[in-house]
Amino acid sequence: MKVLLLTDVRGTGKKGEIKEVADGYANNFLIKTGKARKADNSALSENKNKLASNDYHKEMERQEAVALGAKLKDAKITIKIKCGENGKTFGSVTSKEISDELSKLGYTVDKRKIELANPIRTIGDFTVNVKLHPEVSVKISVNVVSL
Repeated sequence: MKVLLLTDVRGTGKKGEIKEVADGYANNFLIKTGKARKADNSALSENKNKLASNDYHKEMERQEAVALGAKLKDAKITIKIKCGENGKTFGSVTSKEISDELSKLGYTVDKRKIELANPIRTIGDFTVNVKLHPEVSVKISVNVVSL
């Protein structure tokens, strides 16, 4: 029997796939527990529409990330931090502080999307990578100055 999987089923397939399974397995487990439904014409067309909708939404997210990346490309952030005599900071500049400065400039960027190998612990200019989308990343300039 052909079934349309409504959830991921271990050993059978992923959500949205159409699989050929044994009649007993389909009737007694998959359909009964709500993990699948019989693959008739209405189920197939509904699945096709959902896939098209998901593709559309993913493309819109990518386009928004590209637009935000174009704006962020020119962004220069200045972060003031308390320092000692030799330029060594008391603490460090983290991705959260960079995200907060970006929000002050009007850009909404989640701190988890800012890639710092290590927190910034000295004053100076740094280039930080911001991964807005799996396909879109941009480098921004961060200037750390003494208070």
